[in-house]
Amino acid sequence: MVELKSQNVVEAAGSCEAGAKGFGTNTKEKEVSVPRSIKAAVNELGTVSLVDTSNRSSYRNLRKNLGELFIIFGILIHAHLIVDGYGGQPYVQNLLNVISSSDYGGFAFWCCFSQGPMVTFVSFSPLWVIYAWNEKFEMVILFREMMILETLGSVPNSVTMVSVLQACAALAALEQGKLIHGYILRKRLDSILPVMNTLVTMYARCGNLEWGKSIFDRMDKRDVVSWNSLISSYGIHGFGTKAIKAFNDMIGQGIPPSAISFLSVLGACSHTGLVEEGKFLFQSMVKKHRIYPSVEHYACMVDILGRANRLDEAAKVIEDMRIEPGKDAWGSLLGACRVHCNVELAERASKRLFELEPTNAGNYVLLADIYAEAKMWDEVKRVKKLLDDRGLQKVSGRSWIEIKRKIYSFTSVEELSPQIEQVHALLLEISMEMKEKGYVPATKVVLYDLGEEEKEQIVLGHSEKLAVAFGLINSSKGETIRITKNLRLCEDCHSVTKFISKFVNREILVRDVNRFHHFRDGICSCGDYW
Repeated sequence: MVELKSQNVVEAAGSCEAGAKGFGTNTKEKEVSVPRSIKAAVNELGTVSLVDTSNRSSYRNLRKNLGELFIIFGILIHAHLIVDGYGGQPYVQNLLNVISSSDYGGFAFWCCFSQGPMVTFVSFSPLWVIYAWNEKFEMVILFREMMILETLGSVPNSVTMVSVLQACAALAALEQGKLIHGYILRKRLDSILPVMNTLVTMYARCGNLEWGKSIFDRMDKRDVVSWNSLISSYGIHGFGTKAIKAFNDMIGQGIPPSAISFLSVLGACSHTGLVEEGKFLFQSMVKKHRIYPSVEHYACMVDILGRANRLDEAAKVIEDMRIEPGKDAWGSLLGACRVHCNVELAERASKRLFELEPTNAGNYVLLADIYAEAKMWDEVKRVKKLLDDRGLQKVSGRSWIEIKRKIYSFTSVEELSPQIEQVHALLLEISMEMKEKGYVPATKVVLYDLGEEEKEQIVLGHSEKLAVAFGLINSSKGETIRITKNLRLCEDCHSVTKFISKFVNREILVRDVNRFHHFRDGICSCGDYW
């Protein structure tokens, strides 16, 4: 049990903005008496801001098994509010939904939401954020239920629409996104800049970059966020040169770049191997635009150099940093070492990462991957033992696909996936056909010292392959198959998807954790550079 001292709560409350200005409501601010244990005078909306801040922190750490403290903190505040009679305030309830709808409090969330005296479109906004964060597929049903509120006279606002579009983008739910786009047009919300900016991003992250660019071109007004949306969209689709052109066009139209603009354009350079262009842009931050690089910008430069196999230069960027490198820079270096199997630098990077974020299982897995590719099996066992000793688990690969406006999820260890027998049978048939044409499974991605046949069975069951096979079974001939994956696409899945795209004459779009892969006629848009 975690003990919370009242002084910690006082400090947290003191850091909260009392008025929570800009929250987006027309409710008049009202002074309320906050519980004595908190010992801070903040108004009602200030309390809301405090709860929301604790949840954002908790979720970032929750996925690393470090969020329990923040969730307990939110629950304690919730209890105090109920005791003092403020639990029924609608705007307090709406953000308390966010605290309790985490993985630790689903039941509490439904109690909060269903018993609320005033369920409005604003009430739904935090739910969309939670569903997007947690990759929850209930968002599809939630939107339909939310439409019922229209008959009761509740009118959606731009904040709600932005949350809905972000959820669709997170799940690559293109068909749902189209429905919501139509709704936005009918309700004449297309004149609101944040909504249009999010539409650009939604279409791009759902795999339809052309529609996103079309919306951008038709916008009457654009701000730096609009341009950042376009630049990052080009980047994740592997169009680095177009991203740089958009960046320069933005400056040419008198809109100065922001720190986010540089993150977007540097990321685009990384995905397409534009090393010299990336270095020039990085140097221009201070020299031309007076923007001092953050840790994230340095991490982008490490990634650009590392992906291009200029690992010594990438390591020197970290050495020469004037600020503490942090996990982002070292993580970029370790990821590059995984691509190019550099054991020495990987050990150096992982040593720092184990100190900076000891509970991030991904760093251990990356190091084990590198050892496995180098056939250093004793080291693989050592790293796996570290994982076990620290009670950490590798994040399971998960892929999902949208078929007829319904989202289906697949994991490599799930035997209850839809039509699983048909899916396995089709994959086996495709695998045999591929082997006749010279395909050799890339079993090096398997971190177990097993026989080749057993390794082949494991890689054949990867979630992305299951999703592709399911898409072939359930989609119309010639229809584009769109897959989203929560991890980096492995070498074997990449090779198999290239073959399938040619074998069945289909376009297959796969969005992994880093970028989009457009497979067509046996070729991938990434040029095998990812």
